[in-house]
Amino acid sequence: MSRTPSSNDTLARLAAVIESRKGGDPDKSYVARLFSKGGDAILKKIGEEATEVVMACKDGDRSKIVAEMADLWFHSMIALARFDLAPSDVLAELERRAGVSGLDEFAARKHQAREAKP
Repeated sequence: MSRTPSSNDTLARLAAVIESRKGGDPDKSYVARLFSKGGDAILKKIGEEATEVVMACKDGDRSKIVAEMADLWFHSMIALARFDLAPSDVLAELERRAGVSGLDEFAARKHQAREAKP
């Protein structure tokens, strides 16, 4: 019986590929090229992809939304890897928030930010 990979498996596998290309040859790997250009290049790419997601959503084209969201997630995973983080860190945070009202979560973060100010 074949097993369909879970979302976690897919994200973990992709994160491992990204990690393996961190120090690779920029002429042979898109991921290595982004890392070699530095953090600003990665952030710029995330901004571009986020804008493309917004535009796809405005157009209402479901297949384009999925394709652009995949690009955004991919580039976001590159940013995670730059800071030695993994999708599992984000999933753990989402799990921590499960069952918590979004409004309560927002209020708690706002309160923490106020307390952190000198």
